[in-house]
Amino acid sequence: MTQPTMQAGAEERAESGNNTWADLLVARHLAILTVLASGVLLYAMNLYFTAALMPSIVAEIGGQHYYAWVTTSFVVAAIVASLFVSRVLDWKGPGTAYVLGLIAFAVGAAGNAASPSMELLILGRVVQGLGGGLLAGLGYAVIRSALPERHWARATGAVSAMWGIGTLFGPALGGVFAELGLWRWSYGALALAALAFAVLAQRSFGGMAGSGHRTTVPVASLVPLILAIVAISLSSVVPIGWPTFAMIGVGLVLLALFVIVERRTRDTILPHVTYRRGNSLKWVYLTVATLSAGVMVETFIPLFAQKIAGLQPLVAGLLGAVLSLAWVIAQLFVVSISSEAGRRRAIRLGPLLLTGGLIAYGLLQVQGADIAMVAIWAGVLAIAGAGIGLAWPLLGVAAMSATRDPAEGGKAAAAITTTQLIAFSVTSALSGTLMTAGGEAVVDAARYVILGISLLTLAGILTAGIATRR
Repeated sequence: MTQPTMQAGAEERAESGNNTWADLLVARHLAILTVLASGVLLYAMNLYFTAALMPSIVAEIGGQHYYAWVTTSFVVAAIVASLFVSRVLDWKGPGTAYVLGLIAFAVGAAGNAASPSMELLILGRVVQGLGGGLLAGLGYAVIRSALPERHWARATGAVSAMWGIGTLFGPALGGVFAELGLWRWSYGALALAALAFAVLAQRSFGGMAGSGHRTTVPVASLVPLILAIVAISLSSVVPIGWPTFAMIGVGLVLLALFVIVERRTRDTILPHVTYRRGNSLKWVYLTVATLSAGVMVETFIPLFAQKIAGLQPLVAGLLGAVLSLAWVIAQLFVVSISSEAGRRRAIRLGPLLLTGGLIAYGLLQVQGADIAMVAIWAGVLAIAGAGIGLAWPLLGVAAMSATRDPAEGGKAAAAITTTQLIAFSVTSALSGTLMTAGGEAVVDAARYVILGISLLTLAGILTAGIATRR
């Protein structure tokens, strides 16, 4: 064996030995991971946090007819901001990008705290959403440039776990502030937390500058995509029925137009490799979208549990947390898989478990369910959540590894968040329509919503299989 070969083998063994949680959770790596995770946690927790506060907000400042816009404005602004993540990162570097996102989030939260009317609250939510969209996208995009490749899977698992943790603690924390009549203070606390993380971000990413290169904004692609996002988001606030389907239809047509434009232009939002024949990246994104659709079931679980099984709000909330908890636990284990074959099997198994769990949960919706049935619900929801956790972090690594070009790699990672947020919007709109289609019977509404979403996740079984072909 030659000397270079022996040296390469030694380096490979050393890197393999450092491919552990212990190596990731030390010194600078830990500081970077803390910033990445905290940004996503602020975004995820804020969604559920605000939902718990809304009754108190409306009671004080009015504006009930704008109720849905409080969430819609935030999500639309976040999706738009996520489209610029790779460009801000390439231009200014991770430190400045995080500071911009965190300050925007803090300013929006402070505006919410001081809002005397619902109109101004919505304006604050737009600013907060712009910051939140940057934070959510940076959480994945910066992993690629700030951490060694051997840590990508674990870092992605830790960052994506924040979505589950936000679901677990967001409603409870919001409920506490609402119970105490301190909804304004809650947004003030968010603003202070964002500013504290901005200081940490500036220190953690010291010396990591961007290229300074300002890439051309792909206006031709951006216009139909933003219009599609707005149309799909509006479908959740227009009257239920044909207006809902019309807005969703317009949104889907605009998404198709976006893809057509992207394939034909030089300056794109998604990496160029997405549109190359034989490249799996497009299938990775579609699988992420189907998993994201499955996550939306969680918002309905407490409602159905209270109406169908007569559970108290606290117990119903804990049942809703089962899916997130299983998601978090599963992905913390799956990121330790090192073999390519093992990772492919995990990605394929994920949508299968998610779909199977949701179908079982939908079919088991029966009026007057007893404690034994509730326990079965918890079991199948745990299976569904584990399916999300098995595939999610590995799909993130697959997207980051799609290209060795740093600029294209940044686009690939940031697009995970964009895909996720768009899927949330589409599924939320469809769920509202499905619930109405179920009529007055809560059991029928529950089955329509759950089984309808499972049809979306069913497509993930196919896309995951294609995405993991050799």
